[in-house]
Amino acid sequence: MRVAFFGGTFDPIHRGHLGLASAASVAFALDRVLFAPVGQQPLKSAPSIASFADRLAMATLACNPEPPATGNLQPATCPRFAVSTLDAPRADGTPNYTVDSLAALARELPTASLYVLTGADSFLTLRRWRSPCRLLALAEWIVVSRPDFPLSEAQIAPLDLTPAQRARVHLLTTLNEEVSATNLRRRLQAGDPCPGLLPPAVAAYILSHHLYR
Repeated sequence: MRVAFFGGTFDPIHRGHLGLASAASVAFALDRVLFAPVGQQPLKSAPSIASFADRLAMATLACNPEPPATGNLQPATCPRFAVSTLDAPRADGTPNYTVDSLAALARELPTASLYVLTGADSFLTLRRWRSPCRLLALAEWIVVSRPDFPLSEAQIAPLDLTPAQRARVHLLTTLNEEVSATNLRRRLQAGDPCPGLLPPAVAAYILSHHLYR
């Protein structure tokens, strides 16, 4: 089984996230994409606007309009999409590190081939992440090159990857979907429901819970 870990704030989850996951699942024959809202990102000082509970609920609605099941992995309407609580806030308030989440996922799915799904701008900061070499050993990486952020080999070079590590990094350059969560939040704050940019169930949740206002 080929499983991709897709971490992020998802504040809120939107059409761009789902389009990215769909494109990657097709391009790399993924059996499952795990959407994992993060409790606290170590490389971002500003907290998320919506709470973890709200972001997890919105991710669950985006993947599955039915009430979530118990357990770590939630069943999704799309058989390739699921929601994971691997990056839930820690009891001691410390940041969530991807290397810990991947290690836990590897223990949970010992026979699966693991991938990490991420954007090019985030991947280029890999050397600032905790245990970058272990990250590359635990999973292969699918790096999405956005239209406004094309990724080149010259940009990857400063990461100083070994040939074996570079072989575990795959570029996805066919995606032309570009939606900014920051701009969405600004529009939502101004009362714009952002039609077509949010899954309908997520838009309804935001409205009913008075988020981003």
